Amino acid sequence: MNDKNMNQEVTNPEEISGDEVLENSAYNISAHNGREPPISGEGIPDSRGDFSYSHSSPNGPSPGETEHQGTLFEAPGINKNESDSLSMSPALSPQNKKRSSIPYLLVILALLAVILVSIAAIFYGFGFGADIGTSDKVAVIYVQGTILSGNVPAGLGYATSEEISENIRRAVADKNVKAIVLRINSPGGSPAAAQEIVEEIKKAQTQKVHVVVSMGDLAASAAYYISAPTDYIIANPSTSTGSIGVIWVFQNMSASYNKDGIEYYIAKSGEFKDMGGTWRGLTDEEKEYADSVVMESYEDFVTEVSEGRNMTRGDVKSLADGRIYTGSRAKELGLVDDFGNLYDAIDKAAELGGITGEPKVVYMNRVSLSKMLLGSGTGESNETVEQFISYFEESPYGKILA
Repeated sequence: MNDKNMNQEVTNPEEISGDEVLENSAYNISAHNGREPPISGEGIPDSRGDFSYSHSSPNGPSPGETEHQGTLFEAPGINKNESDSLSMSPALSPQNKKRSSIPYLLVILALLAVILVSIAAIFYGFGFGADIGTSDKVAVIYVQGTILSGNVPAGLGYATSEEISENIRRAVADKNVKAIVLRINSPGGSPAAAQEIVEEIKKAQTQKVHVVVSMGDLAASAAYYISAPTDYIIANPSTSTGSIGVIWVFQNMSASYNKDGIEYYIAKSGEFKDMGGTWRGLTDEEKEYADSVVMESYEDFVTEVSEGRNMTRGDVKSLADGRIYTGSRAKELGLVDDFGNLYDAIDKAAELGGITGEPKVVYMNRVSLSKMLLGSGTGESNETVEQFISYFEESPYGKILA
């Protein structure tokens, strides 16, 4: 019986006896001189790990192979691991690889787009958005809330001299900034803080950077103090401004302390050392001294208005009795130059700065999302603000305000 007939007679691998397997193995080894038979590259493993062939050689199976229903039984001399390593699934075509990588590329591009948009929003919120480019610029700096010195976060109802001065310096350092607009909404505050801001305004002017004020609802007392030395003041007819003067506030809570049975013993090195303490009122000498301090600060205020508005000291003092003026009345008195909104002030600043065409506007300290969240009105935020301003609001010497 030849090999072909023998292959046709065997119908089930399990029906081959152990003797037949040994005979076939011996035959395979002798047929190949003791070498393992070659394995066709066309074989693919079936569910049992055996190899099947899609077609057979014209001369039937090669020596060393036992074929049954398309199944090739390995000779015992072939290691199964070697057999498995030869059965590799075909690799993906380049076209399939390209298609499978497209979704990942789309996801990566989407993530990059989100990151870039987020970075742009953050930079725009902090006022850096308009810094790109080389065109001439007008810088807008907001002065919102009570003016005082100290490190108080912006956007929480206080405008600190540190923050305002820093933004003025940053604007002047940018050679493309030709003018600055101070957008003011403030009831006033500390004369000392106002003086710090005034000094930075004058430094900017010496660098040929013009400063224009845009008054909103309120620009009184110390807020007018910082407006006076600028190059141009624009207000609204109903703006509340003026209030040129200085005030020193003291609290006398001795009656309340006596009612509650609270007593104080004060050891002091000098007569005026506990001046302004809430446990007692001022003596006549202390009242006289307080008046002299207020008038000294007042004279500084009058000087700034006189020099900034090109008015005589007498004319300023005739207006500087602490009263508030509307924007319309202030214009009649020479305290403001014109009427308009923020954008009119920007146009005027561009004109003074020699900018032709539409200027690029840089908002130096516009309230950002992070600042809004910090000043959201939660109890924790309010407590933080009170800690920042306690030195000013709870001063044992009273508060001097302009």
